[in-house]
Amino acid sequence: MLSDDGAGDPVLVVDERRRMPGRGAWLHPDQRCLELAVRRRAFGRALRHTGPLGVDVVEQVVTRLAVQDQPQHSTTVPGPTPVPTVDRESGLEADGYPMSTHR
Repeated sequence: MLSDDGAGDPVLVVDERRRMPGRGAWLHPDQRCLELAVRRRAFGRALRHTGPLGVDVVEQVVTRLAVQDQPQHSTTVPGPTPVPTVDRESGLEADGYPMSTHR
């Protein structure tokens, strides 16, 4: 989202809770997606703003989220992937998700 920095200049603000009013732009929390959005000038188009926009705040949040999503090292030895069980009456797998041929 765009916000005012107090001096009248627009700045990008990350609305992680998706509660702020106004126009926003969706971005996957992935460094490659951020680089692509910057290269394509997607923020300006999505937010209908002409002129440069700093992405420092967005980059900090993407980096923080990427670190949080890193898998923790496990001391267990990986084994075979279990075959999901299917509830034949409801059409849901044991994990609660509908059956799909697209995995």
